Amino acid sequence: MTAGINTIIYPVKDLTRAKALFGALLGTEPYADEPYYVGYKDAGQDVGLDPNGHAKGMTGPVPYWHVADIRASYAALLEAGAESLQDVHDVGGGRLIASVKDGDGNLVGLLQDPTG
Repeated sequence: MTAGINTIIYPVKDLTRAKALFGALLGTEPYADEPYYVGYKDAGQDVGLDPNGHAKGMTGPVPYWHVADIRASYAALLEAGAESLQDVHDVGGGRLIASVKDGDGNLVGLLQDPTG
């Protein structure tokens, strides 16, 4: 059901400062550079900076599990006792994300890329 963790999103308060830090760390320019999201790709890993992350309940970096059926995975996590943080929604181009909090307060993200 899961393909693995290929995406991690960091909540940031100062996007300019965070871009400088991650640009230096990854040695590359972002592939997406918008006021609401900055994304980098490095060796198959997607690293995102979300300036609205703290307002969404992110307390630190959130790993996103890439899944084939996000709605089924999200429902299974809720059934297993997770607490919903973000319901399934499209973040552009058909990419769907959702997030939950487990019983220990850890954040778990789900991501489904568009098919085709």
